[in-house]
Amino acid sequence: MTDTQRRGRRIMMTPEERDTYLGEQRTCRVATLGADGAPHIGALWFVWDGGSLWLYSITRSLRWSQLRKDPRIAVVVDDGEGYEELRGVELTGRAEFVGEAPRTGERCAELVEPERLFPVKYFGITEMPHDGRHAWLRLTPEKITSWDFRKLAGLT
Repeated sequence: MTDTQRRGRRIMMTPEERDTYLGEQRTCRVATLGADGAPHIGALWFVWDGGSLWLYSITRSLRWSQLRKDPRIAVVVDDGEGYEELRGVELTGRAEFVGEAPRTGERCAELVEPERLFPVKYFGITEMPHDGRHAWLRLTPEKITSWDFRKLAGLT
């Protein structure tokens, strides 16, 4: 095992740490691919249900149209100012479109949990508002990478 691999294992978040972290963070950066292979990155709000990352995206966005053509997606959630404070999670896989687009609130069993978590996290309310412009994307990650440099500095 190389030094880099050992360091990677030391700074990796446990599943419990990762779930807590993703529950607390508010903004992620989402990377999609254009037809020419060029990446596009934009910020979004999200919720994590312990197995999938749910993204509430504008349906008339470049992101949405790119994912319709190529569902491959990468998402990064990170924070920290100094090197010894850096931590984050990268999730990669394929986006799935869930529910009607744009979302109007039709009954959809798959959306019960994200629509319970999202309005509390972002608006401090219990009912999911629907604006006729957004809809849900689900990323059930094929790969998850995490890091918490505070572990190197003994801050955790």
